[in-house]
Amino acid sequence: MVNSSDYSLLFDEPIQPIPLKLELNKDKVKLGKALFHDPRLSQDNTISCASCHNLNTGGTDQMVRSIGINNRIGLINAPTVFNSGFNFKQHWDGSVETLEEQIDRPIHAEHEMGSNWQEILSKLKQSPEYVSLFNQLYKDGINSDNIKDAIATFERSLYTPNSRFDQFLRGHKNALSSSEKEGYRLFKAYGCVSCHQGVNVGSNMFQAFGLFGDYFKDRGKLTKADLGRFNVTGNERDRYVFKVPSLRNVALTSPYFHDGSAETLEEAVTIMGKYELGRPLSPNDIGLIVKFLKTLTGEYQGKPL
Repeated sequence: MVNSSDYSLLFDEPIQPIPLKLELNKDKVKLGKALFHDPRLSQDNTISCASCHNLNTGGTDQMVRSIGINNRIGLINAPTVFNSGFNFKQHWDGSVETLEEQIDRPIHAEHEMGSNWQEILSKLKQSPEYVSLFNQLYKDGINSDNIKDAIATFERSLYTPNSRFDQFLRGHKNALSSSEKEGYRLFKAYGCVSCHQGVNVGSNMFQAFGLFGDYFKDRGKLTKADLGRFNVTGNERDRYVFKVPSLRNVALTSPYFHDGSAETLEEAVTIMGKYELGRPLSPNDIGLIVKFLKTLTGEYQGKPL
């Protein structure tokens, strides 16, 4: 539900502000938060959801690839968990539809948490606190579906409204500097906004990585993860196709792209200009676009990220 203060929105803009308030079950959010931070969800009790999605570092671990149980290296860059409730699908390859469904993958993946629901349920049922909380919230107590429901509810609470850009969209024209406004103008003029738009400034469509030029040939060392959505559908047209990432809080979530190949926003914008727009961007324009992107950093629970 959008707050009434949103009525002053600049409706002709391709990006919409994050709602100032979402209605969620507070008790489920609290339970989900505990589970999100509980390493008992992993096989050896060392890795929690928060290990790879640290809320103190933009909802990521700021690593090229995450480290799972037994120091196993992950296969792909961990995306931010912030604002994931606004994604049209989950994971880089869009292989799952909902936040509830996506939880199964890290739980079972050998290079992530390496566990299974039977082991997890056995652990959690030994906790009187968890037993009591689940019985209060769910008629059938602790089971895998209810665990996923609680965690997903918590993840939906991880929205970050009231960025300076959102304030601008709500009519506060002085929320951005002249150079930040120019960066936004360039972001639209170059066509970045054709993929990065909507509430999440992305994460609402698929796109090929390398519309202009062969990014993967130039980078080298092709991996299975680079095949993107092809791994899900088997359709040749989906080779190197990925869910467009959200740019919300992007200044905090380096390194960038599914392969974590870009360390800075300037480098990421340069690569996007070359391979997605088919044109080189001047250093001045790159700098202005980066200034705009930094205005997308929002607030979590009323405090700036």
